Amino acid sequence: MEEPEASNTLRPVQSHKSEGASTDSEAVLTPDLSETPPLNASSPEHAIDTPTLAPTSPKSPKLSRQPSFSGSSAYQEDWDAMPPLDRLSMLDLLDNFALPQQLEKLQNRFSAQTEKVRKSREALKKGSNMARERMVDEWRRRVPSAEEQLDRYRKRMRTSVDKLGMRWNDTKSITVREKISFICGVMNIFMSGYLIGGHPESFHLWYTAQILYFMPIRFYTYHKRGYHYFLADLCYFVNLLLLLSIWVFPNSKRLFTAVYCLAFGNNAVAIIMWRNSLVFHSFDKVTSLFIHIMPCATLHCIVHLLDPELQRQRYPAVWTIKTSPPGSPTAYANVVSMLAWSTIPYLFWQLSYYFFITVRRREKIAAGRPTSFTWLRKSYSKVWIGRVVLALPGPLQEPAFMLIQYLYAVLTMLPCPLWFYSRYASSIFLVVVFAWSVHNGSSYYIDVFGKRFQKELEAMKAEVAKWQNSPDGHSPLLTPHPESVTGLDDADAKQLGHDAAARTLDDGASSVGSVDNIPLLSEERPAPVVASGVDLDDGGAMDVARRGRKLPVEPIMQDS
Repeated sequence: MEEPEASNTLRPVQSHKSEGASTDSEAVLTPDLSETPPLNASSPEHAIDTPTLAPTSPKSPKLSRQPSFSGSSAYQEDWDAMPPLDRLSMLDLLDNFALPQQLEKLQNRFSAQTEKVRKSREALKKGSNMARERMVDEWRRRVPSAEEQLDRYRKRMRTSVDKLGMRWNDTKSITVREKISFICGVMNIFMSGYLIGGHPESFHLWYTAQILYFMPIRFYTYHKRGYHYFLADLCYFVNLLLLLSIWVFPNSKRLFTAVYCLAFGNNAVAIIMWRNSLVFHSFDKVTSLFIHIMPCATLHCIVHLLDPELQRQRYPAVWTIKTSPPGSPTAYANVVSMLAWSTIPYLFWQLSYYFFITVRRREKIAAGRPTSFTWLRKSYSKVWIGRVVLALPGPLQEPAFMLIQYLYAVLTMLPCPLWFYSRYASSIFLVVVFAWSVHNGSSYYIDVFGKRFQKELEAMKAEVAKWQNSPDGHSPLLTPHPESVTGLDDADAKQLGHDAAARTLDDGASSVGSVDNIPLLSEERPAPVVASGVDLDDGGAMDVARRGRKLPVEPIMQDS
């Protein structure tokens, strides 16, 4: 039996690498196993073919010879297409030797970036140095020289001397506002006394007209100065209740009882406690005194000076309380009824003040906005009652202050039945309170105002001495004593001060032994003058000096 011819053909097989790349046309002679029949096959169609050198067509897809690091976007993708180990060729092994070149490229790139950052840093540093140098040069160009500074100093000193000379020699140094305030204060006392003695039935009109004039001005000035929280104090609330009792509810006996007790109690005694003073030239002090004493004067006229028939028609609540027998339901003029009915509006005011001012404005008060509590805490910090309140924890200080304030109000309202029934007792009480305010005003004029002006002069002397002892050798210029310019008009006096200032600034002045004597150089010859140069009896000059320099601000709290 003739065996089939075994034709094992040797076919070239291309080497494979990663996907996506074609390979060279090298042929590898490998046996074609696809046509070789198994060994146990006996059929002719499965006969073993002998290998041949003819090329064979590939039975599987071609593999790529792309290197592992061929610029792919992901490292994992490069290694996923790695061919099997039995299919690796020599070129695959040679491509791996390109890794040092890639590392060298990365190193060169890092070096280039480092050099770029270094150059940028040097450029920024150079630019900042140049900007600083330009700024310094610009500052040096703008700073005036020593001569220019001296000229400016001379001009400023001449202007100051001119202004001071005009104020010092001006007989109209007191402002028009203070003149008007002084005149109105005196006339207010005169008109009030005249109406109380001659026409008490019209005094409530006088009170209403004044409160409508004073209150808008007080609101504007206090709001401008940041003191508008004082407008919520009890004294303003009492004035509001009095207006309601006179014009809106004249038949309300309970309202009148509460107003009378609060006016003759807390408001009147506040003149002593808060040191209200009758200072005619100060509009603020006159307004504060009016707020506290005028409600008492108005109620005194309504209760004690009106004709009974007119009182019954115009103020029926007052007439009913006065004519009610003791023990009757309308007899409110006793201690228990007065304290009870006056406590109700007081508690309403106290709680409203606490929630709307103390609580809702706590941040502004902590920032420095003054209130009655902060002023009292500062003013009475050295008194025993102030030390007791300040010794308490912070959250308890305000409730303690409110409790003390209520006890103070109750104590001041205890004698109110006596003021209500006795005309003479009420008159004596008003005279004592008013005299106390006059005493406070006289203390202000004599002690506070005079000592303040004396301290101002001492501060001026100390400043002059400091200038005299300065290394520059320049002494400040003051205007001549009034006696030294007698017979000169305003223009001559101004010219004299101007020439003296120019001469002193140009030539310098030597220091003198006494601080009281300040050299004043004119163009002709030196003339020593007294540094104070003021007659302490001259109110105008005192007022000018007070305005020439800011004085320490006194406690502004005038209200309860």
